[in-house]
Amino acid sequence: MKHRKKKRLFICFISIVICLIIGSPIIISHYYLPKEVKLLVGKEHTFNFDIPLKAILLKDQMLTVKGEQENIISKGPISLNKPLYVSMNEAGKTDVTLSFLGFIPLRTVSIEAIPNREVIPCGKIVGIKVDTKGILVLGVGQFEIEGKVVTPCKGLVEPGDMILKCNDTELRTKEDLRDIIEKTKEEKIRLTILRNKEIKEVMVQPLYSIFDNEYKVGLWIRDSTQGIGTLTYIDPETGVFGALGHGITDTDTKKLLPIREGSIITTVITHIKKGKKGIPGEISGIIEYEDKNIIGEVINNTPIGIYGEINQRMTQQGYDKRVPIAFQDEVHEGKASILVDLTNDQVDEYEVYIQKVSKYSNEPAKGMIIKIVDERLLSLTNGIIQGMSGSPILQDGKLIGAVTHVFIQDPTRGYGIFIENMINNERR
Repeated sequence: MKHRKKKRLFICFISIVICLIIGSPIIISHYYLPKEVKLLVGKEHTFNFDIPLKAILLKDQMLTVKGEQENIISKGPISLNKPLYVSMNEAGKTDVTLSFLGFIPLRTVSIEAIPNREVIPCGKIVGIKVDTKGILVLGVGQFEIEGKVVTPCKGLVEPGDMILKCNDTELRTKEDLRDIIEKTKEEKIRLTILRNKEIKEVMVQPLYSIFDNEYKVGLWIRDSTQGIGTLTYIDPETGVFGALGHGITDTDTKKLLPIREGSIITTVITHIKKGKKGIPGEISGIIEYEDKNIIGEVINNTPIGIYGEINQRMTQQGYDKRVPIAFQDEVHEGKASILVDLTNDQVDEYEVYIQKVSKYSNEPAKGMIIKIVDERLLSLTNGIIQGMSGSPILQDGKLIGAVTHVFIQDPTRGYGIFIENMINNERR
């Protein structure tokens, strides 16, 4: 009996080992190999994935790939734990299929060569106001009628839902929904909602509240949001801008806001609350919603930045110095700087130190760890504070990324996103 038990345990152990041997390359490829890579035309880029695997280059159409000995590799085993030197002489895309031991497919990597691109790094603190695409549900509430507590939307509507229509009428503001309910009174209303990228329709019965003297459905809703952030870059050729380095999410539901329209607006900083261990600092300012103060239109809100079009006034205010962008393989640990305007006077450059670089990470907003070392900035803020998200990061004369998050337990340190990721996301 003991012999059979030991045999079963041995077979189980061998099975686990085999699964790990077969599965580990696939797992590694998923987490450590990028889906796409950008190159500059005619420039040799160094890639060091530092993965203890061999791969086979199955397709090399437009690429020139060299090993450590400067020998050109056209096919055959490539060591992914040694540097590779890759170049493309023409703009365009090609696919490279990597496989383990030549027969277990790992991943197809899309490689694109683009002409040298220059943008204007900004660092300007701006006000941001966006109107939601539909009405955001913050919560489902209850109220009392005739001595009974009722919740008309319970089980039908959830926090985080976007109400797009009511009885086929598109909703733009909270008042639009309130007006329809008042008009239809006790008749059931049909709500078209967006939940987890799916469209649903639900029927809700409004009820009359004597206390409020109106028909209600018991929803906490929001149709816009505003705040302060930092403009990262402007493309002088297209007028496109990128900002924040992360998306605008609702403070209550923590979900990314689908937006209908929005603006970036000049703001006057009124107060800087310094960051402390465990308590993030923040920038407070006055945002005046007048046409003369609007400097750009927000078009897209994504998990790694907001994007839109700048107006000409912005580039006429001294924001015209172009710098080349750097790709991920060019970013390295060491000295760098950030740009930010914290004095209502001008954008200043402050020294930082890049402590860690995580190339092709699955968390694009956390591609690098930076530490504030400039005493001038530390005296103003104690480090990274809310409102500095989007501050451009420069290294070796190139724009490499933007500040995204602060470490709550150490405000002198935080995350940055690669500018490559932000620019790749402009039109998505």
